[in-house]
Amino acid sequence: MIGLYLDPPTQAVVLCCEEMSQCQPLEQGQPRLPLKQGAICTRTHDYFRHGTITLFAAMNYLNGKIIAERASRHRHQEWLKFLRKIEAEVPEGVEIHLILDNYATHKHPRVRAWLAKRPRFHLHFTPTSASWMNLVERFFRDLSEDVVLPGSFGSVGELAAAISEYLAERNLKPTRYEWKADGKTVPAKIKRAREALAHQQSVNKDSSEILH
Repeated sequence: MIGLYLDPPTQAVVLCCEEMSQCQPLEQGQPRLPLKQGAICTRTHDYFRHGTITLFAAMNYLNGKIIAERASRHRHQEWLKFLRKIEAEVPEGVEIHLILDNYATHKHPRVRAWLAKRPRFHLHFTPTSASWMNLVERFFRDLSEDVVLPGSFGSVGELAAAISEYLAERNLKPTRYEWKADGKTVPAKIKRAREALAHQQSVNKDSSEILH
């Protein structure tokens, strides 16, 4: 998978895919006061929830453009719908490499059956607990900081409209997130993380046995 970042294939697109689920349109209890001379920007601590929305996104690694689809849920049905959108937007004859995590929805039998009939799709799964290797997560951080967190939305529709506007503007001048980590260091980093996790689980187990 790292090879797709360091040496992208020709006659192909590399799409970093993920769903941003449980995205909440929060409405602030009072209007926030803007930043001004001598006073910081303020917002209230209380808010109202107005449901959730899921954003499916596929970021083109080479040019930073985003293919996106909004949905109320993130089941295999919605994932399949998004795959069909990717298929429609990527020109015929171009191979499609998808970088994604091991979420069960991505491996549903119906998804596998659909992909089996479309050999130009190639799936590359990130290791467990290594979502940071999927560069679309970097885009989700920008989306959260620029739109979701600072906003105040009275409905799911308002948040959806704000996200659509943000995506449209961003795709006019897309930002590419370039992978710069040394590929040789990544396996070692994953190994250290797994060893630390296993150690912590062992400590928790020993502590639990002592308490009982």
